[in-house]
Amino acid sequence: AALRMSRLRCVAVALCLVANVMAGKYSREMNEAKADGGDGPTAEFRIAKLNQVWEKAKRMELSPVRQAELHSDLKIQEKDELQWKKMKVEGLDENGEKEAQLRRNFNVILAKYGMDGKRDTRTLENNSLKDHDIKEGDIFDDPRLDKLWNKAKSSGKFSSEELLSLKREFQHHKDKIHEYNILMDTVSRTEEIHKNVISPLEGEAKEHVLHQKHTDLKQKMRDLNQGFDRLRKLSHEGFTEDSEFREPRVIELWEAAKRANLSTDELDSLKEELHHFETKVEKHSHYQEQLELSHQKLQHVEALGDKEHIKRNQEKYNTLAEKTREMGYKMKKHLQDLSNKISRQGLEHNEL
Repeated sequence: AALRMSRLRCVAVALCLVANVMAGKYSREMNEAKADGGDGPTAEFRIAKLNQVWEKAKRMELSPVRQAELHSDLKIQEKDELQWKKMKVEGLDENGEKEAQLRRNFNVILAKYGMDGKRDTRTLENNSLKDHDIKEGDIFDDPRLDKLWNKAKSSGKFSSEELLSLKREFQHHKDKIHEYNILMDTVSRTEEIHKNVISPLEGEAKEHVLHQKHTDLKQKMRDLNQGFDRLRKLSHEGFTEDSEFREPRVIELWEAAKRANLSTDELDSLKEELHHFETKVEKHSHYQEQLELSHQKLQHVEALGDKEHIKRNQEKYNTLAEKTREMGYKMKKHLQDLSNKISRQGLEHNEL
């Protein structure tokens, strides 16, 4: 009897330990999501403001592809913010440079998806400033791009497949102009706030942060100019036989790498990595197309009203949406890593 009581006590203690461990794990998960204001362990992100943006986005009428893009942008923001929290604990980022950059990135995401409370008139404002009549064939919201595109299209130098590649490059440049305008907008709004700062103690740190922002802007402007020069050269001379890459983002990284004063070995190694990255970009584009098609099919099935059919298509659509978000995140993280690698290696060489 004594032995049985002893065993029961051991079992009871073991059960208590398991319960405590589980409770600790559960409350940690709850805190992780809730410490930052999430709504329990099912929260999509570990940071409250990102969950709020995501919940708001789901109520907006974003296209499936755009919603997936926002999700991967928020995932990148989450990764960067969690990394920064570790840096802060280790006493790094004393001047608040990284923190300001993160805040700006977040504001750029809000503006990019029309969630900053402003009607997006950036491209419209740009056009109305340039005495530019909208003509048929103007598809890039920018007079210089439209003029160059129409000229290339009617030159007879390009096959229909090459024209599609060229159009992708033009579209990529248009997106970059839009991103630059959003960043410019965010910076100038910060400057307006900066002018109203009363506390003189904050002045110097804020000044430093603004200089950092202008460096960003200058770099983006330099990228835009280099990108436009490349488009002009392409439009006049056509594609060369030995074009290494097809995807605009990859071509841009390769051009930056060639300018970065790298050794032949480093360039060869990078070229190989860029080929892997290009596969990732193409795979992501494929998923985006499939997601769009799946959404159209789901809408069609919903209109017919067969519950079982709707359920099956909804499940397919949800799986594709999740896969597209995941691919988008991996692709953007790889892009971030490659950009950092190229600029870091370039700096090391210039310092030698």
